[in-house]
Amino acid sequence: MQLDPATGWCHGAHHCPSPNFNTRPEAEISLLVIHNISLPPAQFKTGKVQEFFQNRLDVTEHPYFEGIAELRVSAHFLIERDGELTQFVSCLDRAWHAGVSLFEGRETCNDFSIGIELEGTDDQPFTDAQYDALIALTRQLQWAWPAITPQRICGHSDIAPGRKTDPGPCFDWVRFRSALQD
Repeated sequence: MQLDPATGWCHGAHHCPSPNFNTRPEAEISLLVIHNISLPPAQFKTGKVQEFFQNRLDVTEHPYFEGIAELRVSAHFLIERDGELTQFVSCLDRAWHAGVSLFEGRETCNDFSIGIELEGTDDQPFTDAQYDALIALTRQLQWAWPAITPQRICGHSDIAPGRKTDPGPCFDWVRFRSALQD
């Protein structure tokens, strides 16, 4: 995998462009937000996350989909359980992943952040392949945008407390942060 900072696209990732983005305001990319997602909940490798981020989710396929049918969201990246990396939005553009959010007194985190979704749930451990891919991708992002320091990597729950819980208690922050220091 190789991130091209000139385009914001990662070579080696599967590209699955989402219409759910817009131009970033003049803001330095300085925050990395880690999420989790699975569609339907706790089901993996279904392709439904990709359909959801492309507004192509068939709401008749599962009762859960009816409640999210009108949402227009995306992330920059998805890392599936097997470590497969998909990119939906150029890092230079604003993906719609954080929603109502606040980091160090600054609102609207989508303006200055990159969002990575891990295929998973709050209550299931993530896989070794996911950690490997996340660590490699994070290193690329930090190389391209040095303002993403270790202190500026957080979970969705950190920027939307009370509203969001991901990546959840099963995400191993110690393992992740230690690997970034190696």
